[in-house]
Amino acid sequence: MSSNRRAKLPCCPGVRESFPVKMADYQIGARREEILQVGNDHAIKFLGPEGPRILSTPQMVLFMERACRNLILAMLDRGHDTVGTHVNVSHCAAAPMGATVVFAAELLAVNNRRVEFRVEARLGEKVVGEGTHQRAIIEVARFAEKVKQDHPDRTSE
Repeated sequence: MSSNRRAKLPCCPGVRESFPVKMADYQIGARREEILQVGNDHAIKFLGPEGPRILSTPQMVLFMERACRNLILAMLDRGHDTVGTHVNVSHCAAAPMGATVVFAAELLAVNNRRVEFRVEARLGEKVVGEGTHQRAIIEVARFAEKVKQDHPDRTSE
């Protein structure tokens, strides 16, 4: 698969020339599942000591994103990774502490640097959450340099 990456022409700053670049082998339809036992760190606390302790929405989204990243990572060229850019999910049902939740990611499409996934969280046959997630493919070293240039007053911790 090739992309429309462009190279800067040495004679003409700001002008770029198109050329095909070898890209990773993306397996559309590939799936990955990851399992979580809902624990204290994953559960809401704001309903007080008498309220239910269930999987929080931010933690559900975190594990959906993680399944997507782990799915695509092995398909990427060396030195590349992904960062999340868009999440569109519904939290449909509660998963109490101690429950085993299966997070599934399916690779739907790759369009240049944009990767789209279908995501789902299940507790047995019950859908806990579902939706779509998009990630951007980045070249790690180049991305790190851009962040450093955009935020020179910040340091890595």
